Amino acid sequence: MGGEDIETKLAAARTRLILDKPFLGALALRLPMIAADPKWCQTTATDARSFYYNPDYIDALSLEQTQFVLAHEALHCALSHFARRQHRIKFRWDVACDHAINPLLIKDGLKPPPGALALDQFEGMTAEEIYPCIDDNNSDQPMDQHIYDGEQVDPHDSGQQQGDEQREGGRGQIPGEAETDAGGSSEGQRQTGQESENGAPQPRPLTAGERESLAAQWQQRLAGAAQQAQQAGKLGGLMARMVGELLQPKLPWRMLLARYLTQVARDDYSYMRPSRREGTTIMPSLRSAQADIVVTLDTSGSVSSEELNEFVAEIDTLKGQLRARVTLHACDTALAEDGPWVFEPWEEFKLPKEFQGGGGTDFRPVFEWIERQGRQPDMLLYFTDAEGDFPASEPPYPVIWLVKGKAPVPWGQRIQLN
Repeated sequence: MGGEDIETKLAAARTRLILDKPFLGALALRLPMIAADPKWCQTTATDARSFYYNPDYIDALSLEQTQFVLAHEALHCALSHFARRQHRIKFRWDVACDHAINPLLIKDGLKPPPGALALDQFEGMTAEEIYPCIDDNNSDQPMDQHIYDGEQVDPHDSGQQQGDEQREGGRGQIPGEAETDAGGSSEGQRQTGQESENGAPQPRPLTAGERESLAAQWQQRLAGAAQQAQQAGKLGGLMARMVGELLQPKLPWRMLLARYLTQVARDDYSYMRPSRREGTTIMPSLRSAQADIVVTLDTSGSVSSEELNEFVAEIDTLKGQLRARVTLHACDTALAEDGPWVFEPWEEFKLPKEFQGGGGTDFRPVFEWIERQGRQPDMLLYFTDAEGDFPASEPPYPVIWLVKGKAPVPWGQRIQLN
């Protein structure tokens, strides 16, 4: 298939994406498609500015698989994988990013090409969550090349010449390259250096400033594409949830916990009209009462003692500020026999010396205990991985789940711990 035919195939695949998957199509439309020199580009690649492809590789794909690779590179950019690596080893990070993206695309109905990494165990997880699961001796290879980053750490020499090219130019820059523009112009989006007969040379990695600028641009593009797809009724549930998590403000769990606990504080000012004996001037008066909070720790073995201690220390700090009386329970499939433990506002909130636990997880016992007591606490805090049996209905008091892991909760407020 000639060069013009390859371009026609790519354009047709992108058009199909725009019509069938408008969210992914709108993102793919932001990446100019550039034929790359096969010496460095064996499949496809992106530098967060353009989509690079090996014509022979595209020629071997079906139209459906071509849609997949276009969407794959667009999601790398939209999810700002180029700006999130931080201290992580590049090869392991690249593998984690592919594992994060491919299940999303497959669930959305796209057909992957040969070699695409996709494991059910990583479905719904971010690249940061997948990264620790990627072993140093992992033999997986990303289906594409992520050339927005200069470091090339590949313990499995795949025959790619990226390392030699980087040593020639210093952090991946080919001699004679000029600066690229991260602002999104057509000139800035194309790689620097002269395009040879065999295709475009490998572009240099992004600078810190370019990463920051492009990350902001891609977040705006992500939000705009999601809004358009939602209006058209063509944004799938898994993709919609992923977009929502990315666009919502990222607040540390401590800040979120403090915000919710502050809402139950009983200290408040009253502007009630005083009696005639006190005069006619209305001055604010502080009305104070003790808050009642129930805390339950999941002791099924899924939460480490270090994490429990960190959580308890945070509760202790907030408890003193809120004048809260805390009742502590420990529970796996049943409440701990030694509990509950009650802490007054002036007492240190700390873990008992020993917990009995390590079995399965059942959340119902603590809710049943509260009902038997005939009390309605101001709040119940449950520290857990959220994998267990929930009560059938939501109780008449606020419940906050502090969740380690990705499991959902049927009701209440969920705060992500990791």
